[in-house]
Amino acid sequence: MTDIVEAAWHQILTTVGEPSPPEDTPLLGPFTEMVRVAYAEPQLRRLYPWTGMWELHFSRCTEFRPTWDIPYIGALGDGRYYVEGPSRSSPRIAETDSAQAAVTMVIERLPAHCGPAFVGSAEELAAYERARDSR
Repeated sequence: MTDIVEAAWHQILTTVGEPSPPEDTPLLGPFTEMVRVAYAEPQLRRLYPWTGMWELHFSRCTEFRPTWDIPYIGALGDGRYYVEGPSRSSPRIAETDSAQAAVTMVIERLPAHCGPAFVGSAEELAAYERARDSR
């Protein structure tokens, strides 16, 4: 794991993905659990994590623009989770009561040869993969 990826995980683990999450939100507990379970999985820990709207996303690169080829997990207000993706236009894959089940669904759908995260942008990763595959 690169220092960049580890720093991103550390930031999310210590801030719960929000600069100052409201203590009374029903999403705080499930989101925290989801992040901890995802971080415990070596295959996901190698990817660059990012958050938004109580969702945990994974990128195969470390810089902006992230890759959108890995499903993501979101917390629902009732303590449940959803798995969607890999893109915003993809249909919901499933809902579950378990953070572990949601993480497992993501792992099962990882692209071949996924990780560790490429240090660079999605465009640079694509160029690297084209050059590598043309050999």
